[in-house]
Amino acid sequence: MLFRASAETVADLAFDHTLSVRLSDEFVHAHGHRPAQAEIRSWERSIPALAAALKDAGLGQVEIMLEYALPLNSKRADAVLAGVHPGTGEPSYVVVELKQWSEATPEEDDPELCHVATYARPVLNPIEQVRRYCEYVVNFNAAVAEHPERVSGVAYLHNATEFGVGGLRDLENDGQGQLFTAERRGEFLDHLRTRLSDKHPGAREADAFLSGRPAPSRQLMSVAAQEVREREQFVLLDEQQVAYRIVLNAVRKAKRSDHKEVLVVTGGPGTGKSVIALSLLGELYRQGIPALHATGSQSFTKTMRKVAGTRKREVQDLFKYFNSFMTAEKNSLDVLICDEAHRIRETSANRYTPAAHRTGRPQIEELIDVARVPVFLLDEHQVVRPGEMGTVAEIAEAAASKGLACQVVPLDGQFRCGGSDAYLRWVLRLLGLEPGGPVAWEPDGKMRLLVADSPRELESFLQDRRAEGYGARISAGYCWNWSKEPRPGASLPADVVIGDWARPWNLRGDRSVSGAPPSALWATDPAGFGQVGCVYTAQGFEYDWSGVIIGADLVWRSDRWVINRAASKDPVFRRSTPDAEVGRLIRNTYKVLLTRGMVGTVVYSVDPETREKLRKLVRAEE
Repeated sequence: MLFRASAETVADLAFDHTLSVRLSDEFVHAHGHRPAQAEIRSWERSIPALAAALKDAGLGQVEIMLEYALPLNSKRADAVLAGVHPGTGEPSYVVVELKQWSEATPEEDDPELCHVATYARPVLNPIEQVRRYCEYVVNFNAAVAEHPERVSGVAYLHNATEFGVGGLRDLENDGQGQLFTAERRGEFLDHLRTRLSDKHPGAREADAFLSGRPAPSRQLMSVAAQEVREREQFVLLDEQQVAYRIVLNAVRKAKRSDHKEVLVVTGGPGTGKSVIALSLLGELYRQGIPALHATGSQSFTKTMRKVAGTRKREVQDLFKYFNSFMTAEKNSLDVLICDEAHRIRETSANRYTPAAHRTGRPQIEELIDVARVPVFLLDEHQVVRPGEMGTVAEIAEAAASKGLACQVVPLDGQFRCGGSDAYLRWVLRLLGLEPGGPVAWEPDGKMRLLVADSPRELESFLQDRRAEGYGARISAGYCWNWSKEPRPGASLPADVVIGDWARPWNLRGDRSVSGAPPSALWATDPAGFGQVGCVYTAQGFEYDWSGVIIGADLVWRSDRWVINRAASKDPVFRRSTPDAEVGRLIRNTYKVLLTRGMVGTVVYSVDPETREKLRKLVRAEE
């Protein structure tokens, strides 16, 4: 939340033009950069309209919480109004989505989406947007979790007429999503009076709302089986829901008119790509539409088979690998959902592929050919091996060569790392994946970041968090040789050695050894804490606390990062791999490792100068 005050105070600040300045200052403090001019203009035009409506309705003492951050992610509701219900005397909260639109038309076949002239692609109908915000708040704010009736939502399009946006109203069917325009301002005031009393201030209710403990995030693996087999488990927000609807609409179009289209969903770690993939797979499975989920990650696919497909073979069979379609017939599927698509390889063939199947066809082409609607979900900054080709440009080029349309849907919300987009930007700047150089970490109340002085200190801290009921893992750059797995019953070789501290790498194989889980389950089995994970077992997963060991392959010298490729023991790097590519992939590796944590990250570097740099950037917790 950027600011809270009574509606009367907000109106006064807006009148003397100081409100947007205060919001901008709070935004810089919370996010580490200045808000875009478009956002400032929105504050200057929309918030005064809301505050004036509340004053005119006699609700000047209602509390307004502006830019309320939804728990455990980076999405913000424009405003949440807090007060007392005039009928029940109980706390009452109204989530408000403000739009400056003057015109908007619903998607022809899908009223959940709409078109606005200023946007190049469809956006979520604001009624559906605010309805999902309400559902999310009830799910994740303990103050209202037992009282969903206390939360309602409105979309206020204060510049619009009924003629301009009336077509959006097809979704108005419950109290969690109402739409009002400038032309129906009187009805808007009446509606606010039905939810908020003019006899009581709302400060106490706002206190209770803000002190509501965030409920645990629905980690992907914990609800995977219910999502696929039973019903929707995730509340998709904003562009997540847009991407979901665009795919379902493309499927419907494909079935109706023999249409084929390529869709690409892009976003950084924690933007919800895998949640969208699982939601799509579940919906298509329940509708009986031929669809499969595929990845290039053995760990991710095997884990999904185990978790989502428990005791049900037909669900296990929904999860495939990218190289499973070499001999598949064209358009034999309605939908292929390619999750972690940044791991697509140049070809599907490997040394075990029969000669008859070595067609030489690019893997991207195989994946596009097999389904009427191939969907690729990817993050270009997570390419960590030479030969991985899952980029927007590669996919678009492959689609164009077949005369197919390719639609790209970007995601920008942050649902991992405590919902801290500030932390994600800090990581990108730290590693030089965004310009500007490393900056000091400013705690934002969402994500915790610590620097350990030794691997033993890092491990001890994480053990304490595990004792409190959190999940935790330790991962490291690939800077230590990986011994062959021992025979059953033998102890695991302690390959990762730092001074007098030594721990084994995670297992490579498909069976448990000496109590350690198989490779695919390292990130999800509690017994995985005893081993150090590499990027190939951590990628695609999340856990509460992440301990990251930066090896000697990435060191800070004076004023820049230096790549020491000789320190890398990753066998995928060959002599022929250019230095520039090795450097890019090593930086991407640490980006992946540093963005696995949901609650916090503890980082340690084996290099003293690098450790000192990290200490200067990250202040010790008080």
